Amino acid sequence: MAEPEFRATGVRIGRRLRSLTRAGQVRISDGRLELLTSYGTEIDSAPLRTVRAGKPWFAPHDRALADVNGTRYLLTLGEHDPVPGETGPPTVRTFLEALRTAAGGRRS
Repeated sequence: MAEPEFRATGVRIGRRLRSLTRAGQVRISDGRLELLTSYGTEIDSAPLRTVRAGKPWFAPHDRALADVNGTRYLLTLGEHDPVPGETGPPTVRTFLEALRTAAGGRRS
């Protein structure tokens, strides 16, 4: 398996009002978006061409919405990009740019 094009740890992943994990992982690799628990168990995944993601106008600056396989997830990422060498969630802007770049420039 190739190195992920994007990886974020410590991401809160929720669906509607329910939190699925407080320290999950978001990974973009081999043309797929994967949402994982802190233990690496898959919550959901889909090819990038079917994923829609964006920053909702009503949410705080550290949150993004992602539609994966018809299910809407609320992702809470970091407020600031982590220092090089440290793990942690990158910003929403970094996530959306990585998603767009990995999908071949397609705007989500």
